Parts: sequence; C-alpha cells; structure tokens
Amino acid sequence: MLLIMNNNNNKECLLLCSLQSDCCFSTPEIESQHFQFQNWTVKADQAKKAEFIRTAEKLKNQLVNIEKDKNGHLYSKKSDFRVEYSILEELEHKMTNNRKADKAKIQQQLAKIHNNVKRLQRQLKDVKPTPEFVEKLREMMEEAENAINGFKEEQRLIYEELMKEEKISTNELSALQKKIDTWALGSSAIERVFRLPSGKVPVDKTLQNHLPEEVVEFERFLQQTGGRQGGWDDYDHQHFLKVWTKHKGKPSYIEEALEYLSGRTKEDIQQHETWYQEFLILEERKKEVREF
Repeated sequence: MLLIMNNNNNKECLLLCSLQSDCCFSTPEIESQHFQFQNWTVKADQAKKAEFIRTAEKLKNQLVNIEKDKNGHLYSKKSDFRVEYSILEELEHKMTNNRKADKAKIQQQLAKIHNNVKRLQRQLKDVKPTPEFVEKLREMMEEAENAINGFKEEQRLIYEELMKEEKISTNELSALQKKIDTWALGSSAIERVFRLPSGKVPVDKTLQNHLPEEVVEFERFLQQTGGRQGGWDDYDHQHFLKVWTKHKGKPSYIEEALEYLSGRTKEDIQQHETWYQEFLILEERKKEVREF
C-alpha cells in the first residue's frame, strides 16, 4: 500500500514538472506575440497620424490658394465686385468682432460658475457640523445655482433670437430664389405686361363704352404699370408698404426699405412710391364713382 502511494506521488510530481516546463517554454513565445501585436498597433497608429497630417497639409495649401485667388479678384481695383465685396467685408469684420466679444463673455461666465463649484467642493472636504457652516454652504450652493440658471436662461433667449433670425433669413432667401428663377425663365406675366409700351397696351372697348371714365382710367393704369403691385413681386411690394406706412410716407423710410429690398436701388424705391401714390389717387376716384 505504501508502494502504491509512492507511485501516485511520483505521478503527481511528474505532472507538475511537466506543466511547469510547458509554462516556462510557452511564456517567451506569448510575450513575443504580444510584443509583435503592440508593435503592429503602434505602426498602424503612426500611419493613420501621418495620413491625417498629409491630408491636413493638402487642405491647408488648397485653402491658401483659394484665399490668394479670392484676394486677387476682390481686392483688385479693376474688379467689378470690389464695391459689393467691401460691404460684405465690413459686415464680416463686424460679425467677427461680435463673436469674439460673445465668446469672451461666455468664457467669463463659465469661469465664474467653475470657481463657485470649486469653492463649494473645497468646503465640502472639511465639513463642520455647525449652524454657521451649514448656512455658509447653503449660500454658496444658491450662488452657484443662480449663476448656472442665469447662464442657461441667457443662452436660451439668445438661441430663440437666433431661431427667429434664421427663419427670417430663410424666408428672404426663398423669396430671392423665386425672383432669380423668375428672371432666369423670363416668362413672368407681370414682367411681360410691364415691358409692353403704353401705346400698345390693349384696352377692352367694352370697358370704355359701359364703364365710367374713372374706372377705365384705373384699369388702364393697372394694365400699363404691371398690375396692383406695380410690376413688383409680392415680397418686395409688401415690405415696401410696411416700411412706407410705418414712416407715414416720409423720406426717412427709404433707408430702412433698402435693408429689406435686396436688389432694389434707391431710384427703384422712389419710382415705386410715385407709382403707388398715383395708384392710390386713381383707386380713390374709382371708389367715389362706385359709391354714386
């Protein structure tokens, strides 16, 4: 029986030595594979970084070339776009300064909030169970909370204002796109009527024979000048009416009207005002005749 136990012990010792021997031989191989994998990972990351840097440099050079081309065309005194670009350049400079000011203000507000929170964290590390300490903590928490809520409310108002401006800009761009499409097609009915010479505008003989002269004159005026909007589209005419009514027809309305009526000159607005005043006179005469 003792012999059997010795044999069993010998077998266990041999098995243990075999396992230890395998571990000893396999550990360097595993370490080598792990090292190779790490080396491959590092090389792959370096290749990605190198590719990113090459792409960034390529885009940077393209941007420099585009800037040169832009400046060559727009800063040239012979360029037809110089005057228009000067206005856009001034507006861009103004908006850039506004963005920088807003950024500095936001950073200052966030720094204040950050300092309040840090100060509160330092106080919480050394808590003292006294009424004075609790009251101090409460005041600090209220101050931090008020700063955060004030910042959030201010940003919400700014966001709502930006949403309104975006909606207005979208509507203006849509109107301008419609105008551009109309100009491109050249088939607008209003433009065709407006381009007709006054002597060749057909006037129905039935109107002349059966309607009062004031009514005929009003209808002839509409036919010759492009309808009830004087040849303008609805967007421009409605903005003209809005600003003209706001200023009660005073010359001061022109400057504000130019802000809304992109593509219209001061002379265009003055001519439209002359047309509109005549339109009102003829329309009033027509109404007086109809009342009788």
